[in-house]
Amino acid sequence: MREGIIPENPTKLLKKEEKKLIGQGESRRCYLSIEEIRLLMATPCKDETVKQAFLFACFCGLRISDVRTLRWADIGKGTEGYYISKLMVKTRHVVTVPLSENALSWMPARGQARADVTKTGGHFGPNFGVVEMTIAMHYVFDSPKDKFVFDVSHQTYPHKMLTGRAYGYLDENRFHEISGYSEPSESEHDIFTIGHTSTSVSLATGLAKGRDAVGGKENIIAVIGDGSLSGGEALEGLDFAGEMTSNLIVVVNDNEQSIAEIHGGLYKNLTELRESNGEAPNNLFRAMGLDYIFEEEGNNIEKLIALFQKVKDINHPIAVHIHTQKGKGYEPAEENKEAWHWCMPFDRTTGKPLQNFEGEDYSVLTGELLLNKMKKDKSVVFVTAAVPSNVGFPKENREKAGNQYIDVGIAEEQAVAMCSGIAKNGGKPIFGTNATFIQRTYDQFSQDVCINQSPVTTILNYSSVLGLNDVTHLGFYTISMLSNIPNLVYLAPTCKEEYLAMLDWSVEQDKYPVVISMPGNGVHPAKYPVASSYDPLNEYQVCEKGEEVAVLALGDFFQLGEEAARSIEKETGKKVTLINPRFASGLDEKLLSDLKENHRVVVTLEDGILEGGFGHKVAGYYSTSDMKVLNFGLKKEFYDRYDAEQLLKENHLTKELIMKDVMKLLHA
Repeated sequence: MREGIIPENPTKLLKKEEKKLIGQGESRRCYLSIEEIRLLMATPCKDETVKQAFLFACFCGLRISDVRTLRWADIGKGTEGYYISKLMVKTRHVVTVPLSENALSWMPARGQARADVTKTGGHFGPNFGVVEMTIAMHYVFDSPKDKFVFDVSHQTYPHKMLTGRAYGYLDENRFHEISGYSEPSESEHDIFTIGHTSTSVSLATGLAKGRDAVGGKENIIAVIGDGSLSGGEALEGLDFAGEMTSNLIVVVNDNEQSIAEIHGGLYKNLTELRESNGEAPNNLFRAMGLDYIFEEEGNNIEKLIALFQKVKDINHPIAVHIHTQKGKGYEPAEENKEAWHWCMPFDRTTGKPLQNFEGEDYSVLTGELLLNKMKKDKSVVFVTAAVPSNVGFPKENREKAGNQYIDVGIAEEQAVAMCSGIAKNGGKPIFGTNATFIQRTYDQFSQDVCINQSPVTTILNYSSVLGLNDVTHLGFYTISMLSNIPNLVYLAPTCKEEYLAMLDWSVEQDKYPVVISMPGNGVHPAKYPVASSYDPLNEYQVCEKGEEVAVLALGDFFQLGEEAARSIEKETGKKVTLINPRFASGLDEKLLSDLKENHRVVVTLEDGILEGGFGHKVAGYYSTSDMKVLNFGLKKEFYDRYDAEQLLKENHLTKELIMKDVMKLLHA
């Protein structure tokens, strides 16, 4: 009933005495006969792996829940043959079950079901580069007593495989049980949930201080890539570590690569250290107060074991600098490190992607517009923090842009503050990044940009519930986070033409700091007129005039708003007012006031959390009136690896559920 599948509860049709009979009596168990099993064996199945799993369960006696969670590690061989020793899902008891020949005949061949990155995609290059390092670390150190902290977690796949989670990479049906990042809920070998970069050293200093406070003796090992060293938090952590007087091991994985190219003066020193086999007189790590050791052959497992044995149980902080090869062992990844940092499913033999995306893309549209502007105006500058391809600047566009393209490395705070300086000195800066990384820059937006009213344009990718879904990479907090900073204009385009118009206007105007969210629901063409200027601010667009109900559908939820409006019209027989707010950061008070004349209900839709968001601003405006307001968005929670369709449904973000909620309010 809640989901709208059935109109009413069917048990209401039962008489009182009939209801009393529900649940009474003893259930009768039925068993398949041998003949019935033979018939099932001879019956074709659309998915033969399902049939295989069912028949395996028949011959070994396991529940389907236990078959689904079965790992190769649960199967052993004794003097009397093969057996399963497994923790039962229902009873939580370990049960040992012998495997008959019949059961073995229906067991899949080892390696038959695989969920490797060729099928799923993932962080390919970083993980292939640290296989030897990870094996050596686990060989020498005693995890989880000795604690590993992996910066950004892009290199944790081998670690997970070595700590009981190989099933997430070997069993296609269990891939989604394993996060792509370190995750304490999965294993005691993971200390923190980590998905953002430059954090491991600071976290490790805290672990070390905690250990010292309680009298512990374990090793604390922070793993950080050279690309992550450019982040301010990494340098703050190293600076603090240099003053410590107890065990702390910082493993610097130097593969001469960030996501794209490395940028920043500190990499000159890393080059000097590599070329001198660690003997260069200038040494970033010694300058920070740390001891230092270098290993050129960072993919040589024997040398790494010897290296880690040297530093195990050390009584002071030390930087262990190893030179590795990103993507090692797979030629396409070795040759094109940027493209293989993260990849979609691909053909193992050729390296070509298995999925071809057709149609327009906002990232491509962004690059095209900005390159055209750069050709005409040398003051236009595009800035990114290590994610250029996500916001329209793959390698070929970077080359075309020349000096008008700037990559600050993993240093979002530097990017935003620098953009304020560029704007104050006559330039037209555009900062492009993934929405999840913008939370690092709140102080810079507030202090450096907005207080100073610097006309900086910021483009956010993946700011939608339909974007990245790992808990560390969610982007739908940005409306509530940024739209409440004074002086900042937050624009939410609904279609291709509006996005490009907003971007064009923002780059050319010189009054306001502007944030623009790329729509996350695909590239839609304009159905209504698109403005070329967004002066004056906070002026909403009435797309369709109606009565009684008004739908304010922000940004990429505008199409959902259209559908909901049609559903409401069908139920009420009255035209619904459809409004494109355009601005998430302010209210069109005149329009909202005018709606009071012939509307009873105002509906808001936004692609973000409700608390502190656009809808709550509207509800606040109407709080002293008789207007009823329904806000649709997401609950304030951390969501992890969610199914977008299901999450939208749970938050009533479907046209049917919106319509039903509106009808309830109208009839209340």
